[in-house]
Amino acid sequence: MTGPLRRVLLRRPPADCSDWQRHGWRAAPDAKLLAAEHEALCALLEEAGAEVVVAEPMTLDSIYVFDPVLVADDGAVALRPGKETRRDEPAALEEDLDRAGVGVSARLEEPALAEGGDLIRLGPGTLLAGRGYRTNRRGIRALDRALGIETVAFDLPHLHGPSACLHLLSLLSPLADDLVVGYPPLMPVALVQLLAERGIETVPIQADEFETLGPNALALAPRVALLPKQNAGTRRKLEAAGVEVLVYRADELSKGDGGPTCLTLPLLRG
Repeated sequence: MTGPLRRVLLRRPPADCSDWQRHGWRAAPDAKLLAAEHEALCALLEEAGAEVVVAEPMTLDSIYVFDPVLVADDGAVALRPGKETRRDEPAALEEDLDRAGVGVSARLEEPALAEGGDLIRLGPGTLLAGRGYRTNRRGIRALDRALGIETVAFDLPHLHGPSACLHLLSLLSPLADDLVVGYPPLMPVALVQLLAERGIETVPIQADEFETLGPNALALAPRVALLPKQNAGTRRKLEAAGVEVLVYRADELSKGDGGPTCLTLPLLRG
């Protein structure tokens, strides 16, 4: 998840955003500003050296294109989102992946639940999985069988409850083999210990930037991070740790509680 980003898929937002409450967004997005922010994000990724594949609009939530599938070494795994309004997205994304030349090697079936935001590849041989309201035990077991790599699961905190979006990537994001950015007060003890055992440094965000997605950062390359512009404190901390930081405007894009890892589906790194 931290190698140089070469190819990435994003989904263009819909023109009609009137159903924002149905999808649990915090506030109504301005459709024109939302589209402009998304276009600017695509341009930034292209300028950073990535080929950007843009999929056609679906629902508001579908702009958070990381959640419906997990792109693995031998193809993509179509997931089964815990959020019911997103259950149609994996099948639609399969078609987009097929057009992009990426095959699907496995699919999760009922009663398994899993969303990409709860899954972090920690190096080539380990998958971290957050067990909570969007990803269940059966989903994690199914992924363990499909991927055949070490899977380490952690219980996520209740925090704002089942209606809120709290993923594992809401708590930390990898930025290099030996570096993550995160919010330790909400990270499971076993996760903090695992990172320490593997010699992985955690850059802690300041508390007032947790709600503005401070721990959610996209690695464009080792120690090169993409952040929402509003998280200036997190940017300063990362730069002090030797990380190059690029920022994008996310006033509208983040109203559904999705950060840069949520808005992008890396197809090729390295």
